Amino acid sequence: MTRSKLMPVVFFAFILVLLCLLPGGGVQAQSPREIAITAKRFEFAPNEITLKKGETVKLVLTSQDVIHGFYLKPLKIDEVIEPGHPTEVTVTPQVAGKFTTICDHFCGANHGNMKMTIVVTE
Repeated sequence: MTRSKLMPVVFFAFILVLLCLLPGGGVQAQSPREIAITAKRFEFAPNEITLKKGETVKLVLTSQDVIHGFYLKPLKIDEVIEPGHPTEVTVTPQVAGKFTTICDHFCGANHGNMKMTIVVTE
């Protein structure tokens, strides 16, 4: 291979190496941790989860029976969970504490007792 034909190949290889060495270059961003939450009359499972302040997580919400709500004002979550259609919510808690999530779509006689706890640690 002549020198004039070799130069573009060397240049391309050099750029590729540089891109891989740059911060974030060549390394895929880590996906957020996923937590599966199932709603059914009249409970969420699990009934308590723990998150870290500042950590992004994806909540994957599913219903086993009827339409449910998933409402938690301090974390700005207000979702509808329809049977057969998983709902994904990405959240990054900014405040530590213990919070109660409620179902805010009437789902039957014990609807008012359908709650779960989300604990956010420092």
